[in-house]
Amino acid sequence: MKHPPGLKGFLLALSLLLGLLILSAAVGILGYLALEAYLAPPGWTILVLALLVLVPGALLMGRLFPWLTDWYYFLPALSFLLVFTLYPIALTVYLAFTDYSGARSGFPDRSTETRVVVHQGPRLLLEEAVEEALRCSPCAGETVEVYAEGHRLRARILEAGGNALVLDRTPPFQAAFVAKVNAFRFVGLKNFAFILSQASKALFPVFAWNVAFALTTVLLNALLGLVLGLVLNNKALKLRNFYRTVLIVSWALPGVITVQVFVALLNYNFGAINRLLGVLGIYPIPWLNDPDWAKVAILLVNLWLGFPYMMTATLGALSTIPDELYEAAKVDGATPWQALWGITLPLLEKPMVPILLSSFAFNFNNFYIIYLLTGGGPAQEGRLATAQATDILISWAYKTAFSAEGQSAYGLGAAISLLIFAITVAISLVNFRITGALREVR
Repeated sequence: MKHPPGLKGFLLALSLLLGLLILSAAVGILGYLALEAYLAPPGWTILVLALLVLVPGALLMGRLFPWLTDWYYFLPALSFLLVFTLYPIALTVYLAFTDYSGARSGFPDRSTETRVVVHQGPRLLLEEAVEEALRCSPCAGETVEVYAEGHRLRARILEAGGNALVLDRTPPFQAAFVAKVNAFRFVGLKNFAFILSQASKALFPVFAWNVAFALTTVLLNALLGLVLGLVLNNKALKLRNFYRTVLIVSWALPGVITVQVFVALLNYNFGAINRLLGVLGIYPIPWLNDPDWAKVAILLVNLWLGFPYMMTATLGALSTIPDELYEAAKVDGATPWQALWGITLPLLEKPMVPILLSSFAFNFNNFYIIYLLTGGGPAQEGRLATAQATDILISWAYKTAFSAEGQSAYGLGAAISLLIFAITVAISLVNFRITGALREVR
């Protein structure tokens, strides 16, 4: 059988391989869930069951479609794509419509573990009253996990009264303990409704600062990088390579370490910067304690971290401009400023626009500098505890998912992540439309 030509063949091969991987993963997960009713299998059981389907399936498809064996080198890459990219995306979308949190994690609450005294079919008699032991009222409809050594089973409570409860399934083993499962539920658009209801306290101010932070960072970094690039591009400048090396040091150092150093330098009481200002007779500045000064500090630190990239990009773009253009302009009597505005800047526009757009997209989700420098703080009156003065959308989502008022609100954090995705796509499309970055592709 001949290989289908062109895009059709590629899509067919990709569909067959993805279908085989998805089928293998589904069999592994379903088999694991089926085994859970009789024993407590380890997590790697899913992988073993999936391989038992994947290997024979690959051999069978190789016989049905002989040309497909040439595409089997794609299988490792597709497996990683499914596990580390598509699965997290699908899980985020799913959790955004649930109330999944630290209190509703889908795992048994071991603090409710209670010994089973009598086991008769689906009826269990506990050593304590059901409502007190499992901390539920009413308990009918709650999910519990029944287990013994090497066995476990999840079931719903149909009836509960006194020390007795009736399950919707009969455990196929002699139950020893029972515990309530902190089950999460599908809540539809409730998370998004909550976000919009609190928009004035979180979404709107965080989004406004997020755009201002990304835009200002790009403008400052691009301006300083352009100036330094123009200066260092001058072949008559002595020690030019030395200056280039020195100015790129901040880019070469790990950003995490640099930000931690700046946290110490910007300390209100003991920081070296405020001590220097004190020597000059200037009052100390609350760099990290005041909402406005904290934003200034973030922009300055990000400028230190980001200008070498823009400087290097500018130098690379300047190297593509022929020297003959400047020589011809000089012969025509053009001044250096006229050459800059008439030759250099117009020829820099095309290579620099994609760099500026990618830099804006990176800084729009620049989590680590916010988290390490200010932690999203300082606190600001009228704002949510997870959306403070310097929080951007991604740090707001992180704090909501992992530290929302003492418990992790993963479902709400996932909903915020979907909003971030929608906003990022919208901003990117507007940027592409305004700059015409995709005009040639069309």
